[in-house]
Amino acid sequence: MVARTNSSTPNCQSLAIAGKAVDLFVPTEASPRFAVIYLHSFLGESPSQRPGWAELFAARGLACVSPRGGRCWWSDRICPEFDDHVTPEEFILKSVIPWVESNWNIPPRRLGLLGVDMGGQGALRLAFKHPRVFPAVAAIAPSIEYHELYWSGLAIDEMYRSKEECRQDTAPMHINPYEYPTHIFFAADPVDPWWRGCDRLREKLAALGIAHQCDLSTRSGGHSWTYFDAMAPRAIAFLHEGLERESRRLA
Repeated sequence: MVARTNSSTPNCQSLAIAGKAVDLFVPTEASPRFAVIYLHSFLGESPSQRPGWAELFAARGLACVSPRGGRCWWSDRICPEFDDHVTPEEFILKSVIPWVESNWNIPPRRLGLLGVDMGGQGALRLAFKHPRVFPAVAAIAPSIEYHELYWSGLAIDEMYRSKEECRQDTAPMHINPYEYPTHIFFAADPVDPWWRGCDRLREKLAALGIAHQCDLSTRSGGHSWTYFDAMAPRAIAFLHEGLERESRRLA
């Protein structure tokens, strides 16, 4: 499919990868050194729709691809709202990443994950499962304990056979104490209803001795775009710095 430029946001385009719609941000540089996969929230936003986000990527020279996944929770489970045969995780690993590597010439260990809300927990889970692919991850207000929504009439009711099965697939359950992302950041407003799950993640990472950064004390509007936008500069800067360090590693 021919890329369609977003006239309201410079360097932003929309196209299809393996038949799935994605939004792109391409910095001025012809060949960006680093790229970020952005996983959207339950509302399905694109970074190009958020004032100032494109400028944050541009300032760091980061390319960004944002798949449109519907209310799929970015899991490795079939979600009819996304696809009847391909899981969101499979699409990212087998379609999005090869596209990024081919079209932007991004070498291994220079690809990060960023997500908000539903996308935040998806980014953490994906990075914990595939730390060699995603050495840096940043999550803003991640809805980590989304199993609490089981039996709420959402897609997860069809994706999992029980609430416990859903809980077993949450991000903390995929942490490998022997292999994990080198750069981990997550944040949540103290009044965010998902805050406790973030605090439990912090406790588990600390108990395992896994280095990470988190901010669970800054208040800026609760679970809202006021908070998400306020934390975006820090999250994007964290990803860039982490990927920059990875690029200097000898092995």
